[in-house]
Amino acid sequence: MSTLIEIKTEEDWNKHTTSIPASTLQVISFHAPWAAPCTQMRTVLELLASSYPVTSPLSTSWVSMNAEEVMDVSDAFDVTAVPYLVLTRNNQVLETVSGSDATKVRTAVEKHAKASGAGTTSNTNNVAATNGGTVAKNLSTYAPTPSDPATAPAYSSSDVKEDKEALHERLETLVKAAPVMLFMKGTPTTPQCGFSRQLVALLRENSVKYGFFNILADDDVRQGLKEFSDWPTFPQLYVDGELVGGLDIVKEEMSNDPEFFKAFSVAKTSSGPETASQQKTTTV
Repeated sequence: MSTLIEIKTEEDWNKHTTSIPASTLQVISFHAPWAAPCTQMRTVLELLASSYPVTSPLSTSWVSMNAEEVMDVSDAFDVTAVPYLVLTRNNQVLETVSGSDATKVRTAVEKHAKASGAGTTSNTNNVAATNGGTVAKNLSTYAPTPSDPATAPAYSSSDVKEDKEALHERLETLVKAAPVMLFMKGTPTTPQCGFSRQLVALLRENSVKYGFFNILADDDVRQGLKEFSDWPTFPQLYVDGELVGGLDIVKEEMSNDPEFFKAFSVAKTSSGPETASQQKTTTV
């Protein structure tokens, strides 16, 4: 049976991709250690992988990567949330699945594995999976619990709405996900509002390494954060888990203290433009 392999470096990823046939369906999972839904998704993928035989030539390949440790790979696949699944064959992206909906993951894998003629050794619907101590007898009903500190996008497996206490705990986790944490409309590469675009530009100008969360992808976070922070608009910037404010407040802080971001900046080289690592952000 196939197994889910953990890839820890970009070098290991390059070696892996060159070692498998072009016809192999690659199931690539991106995760982050602080996000509970990623643990659940790993269980789902391990179960699915175990139902696919190891063939010659290899029909399926299953790998998992910490999105924050292999940033170049994450950037290449445009990973803006975790858990995030990418299905590829012959260096072509076939489908992506964002979030922890086990049904969508299983359906996507089965569809593309079937297209390549890969079969399963057992019916994955009958495989038991653990979910926060609860046994789920059918992968199609495997869903995260409402209290999980989820990342964008919102759970798509059901219309579950978090209660106020659970959402508060989730937001407390998210605002501390990185020392500098930006809640914005869109992503740094594709901001969806002018204020978010300007704040991203300001952080980049100061070589700040920061995490971000696309609030347009999760309405629970978008609405809940307004009450949590007592700040009604976006973007919102947090430093060490504490709200700084929006664009105007950040500009004011920097005007009063030009070294406001010094502790969080990646030093620029004297020879010219920023390096790729200096421009990276942490995706949440």
